[in-house]
Amino acid sequence: MTPMQDYIRSETRRQFLRRGGNVMGAAALASLMGPTAGASEIAHPLIPHFAPKARQVIYLHMVGGPSQLDLYDHKPQLHEWYDKDLPESIRNGQRLTTMTSGQARFPVAPSMYQFARHGKSGMWVSELLPYTASMVDDMCFVRSMHTDAINHEPAITLMQSGNQLAGRPCLGAWASYGLGSMNKSLPTFVVLVAIPTNREQEQAISARLWSSGYLPGEHAGVSFRTNGDPILYINNPPGVPSNVRRRGLDALRELNEQNYKIVGDPETHTRIEQYELAFRMQASVPDLTEVTNEPESTYQLYGEEARKPSSFAHSVLLARRMVERGVRFVQIYINNWDTHSNVGGRLPSQCKDVDQPCHGLIQDLKMRGMLDETLVIWGGEFGRTIYSQGGLTKTNYGRDHHPRCFTMWMAGGGIKGGTIYGETDDFSYNIVKDPVHVHDFHATVLHMLGMNHEKFTFRFQGLDMRLTGVEPARVVKEILA
Repeated sequence: MTPMQDYIRSETRRQFLRRGGNVMGAAALASLMGPTAGASEIAHPLIPHFAPKARQVIYLHMVGGPSQLDLYDHKPQLHEWYDKDLPESIRNGQRLTTMTSGQARFPVAPSMYQFARHGKSGMWVSELLPYTASMVDDMCFVRSMHTDAINHEPAITLMQSGNQLAGRPCLGAWASYGLGSMNKSLPTFVVLVAIPTNREQEQAISARLWSSGYLPGEHAGVSFRTNGDPILYINNPPGVPSNVRRRGLDALRELNEQNYKIVGDPETHTRIEQYELAFRMQASVPDLTEVTNEPESTYQLYGEEARKPSSFAHSVLLARRMVERGVRFVQIYINNWDTHSNVGGRLPSQCKDVDQPCHGLIQDLKMRGMLDETLVIWGGEFGRTIYSQGGLTKTNYGRDHHPRCFTMWMAGGGIKGGTIYGETDDFSYNIVKDPVHVHDFHATVLHMLGMNHEKFTFRFQGLDMRLTGVEPARVVKEILA
């Protein structure tokens, strides 16, 4: 018995059934396309359902849940409620986390920060975000976001993949699958994890958040490191010149292609594609990540922190360079927004990390004529409570998780600038107008990329799976330009 025959005998039931499905699919495709249609000649499986507004996405995820009350959802009347109990008619017996459910009382904690109106839209913005305040007419603020999850793990998973359970494809993977690559020498979907200045209370994040799930493996996010080599093992081993590496990859490709023809495991095809992409990236990535050749005006725009690898400013600058070179989807995570305590000590630092870089990114894209086709998204997985967690003073307090309402903003890519959508009650506790669920958010993003979320599906385990799931979701057309 040959090694290949032994390998085939050891395959799992799932691999066998998947291989059978591939054979049947190939046969059906051959009957439609004619005898010359081979796997290597098949184009990308999907095209936009209609003309897209956005071609690329930069998604800035604030891990931990920023406080809408201290940043964007101004409630000045709450100063009269300082240290009074949140009315039961507002809380209405709603679920709390175990971190505050045992509190004897729920004292109202008005924001300690000053707010002012800005731009033609008159958007209220906290004093912590002066750069953001200066560009509100380029932005759309959705103040009525809400989610189903009350804790970080399911909430961030829902925000990224449309489901609270891990293992589903994330938004970036869906975009990669649906639209394909714009630069064969760089990944379609790239992930960066920025390091915050203050690291008091970070949440765990991992590659499951940028997983391709049941989609083909090549659509998973490629994580770029912000220190050292951008991608581990991308460079040739010591003593191995490029021509030898090329010959080795060619031989490996032949073996993998033989394996793929016999076994039919899609992951083998993914492995072939990823090896080839890694080889091409040896030339493209060093130029991409070399930001020292940026003019001085770039650092005046993004801030001096943009010179520091791993900072949010540096990550955002890299994101601009990526979309400029054709990367379809860039996801940046920055941690430490989980302000259960010490809002006064932590929130100013967090805002300083992101304020000028976000402004720099929007202005840079606009100056380069790229903002109209690049959708920029900013937000977390949920909001924060109006009542204080733990001790309350005029100059400090904590806020627990709050899924009932939170604020996100978007800019560019077909979004109507200067728009404020949705309203919350006087306590920023419940939504009173125009609610937007996470599924609605996903449907809207897919719409801007030219995809009908109800028709954009992938067959898995006998079901036509989709990012927005089976419950009703709608495109929020009121915020589209």
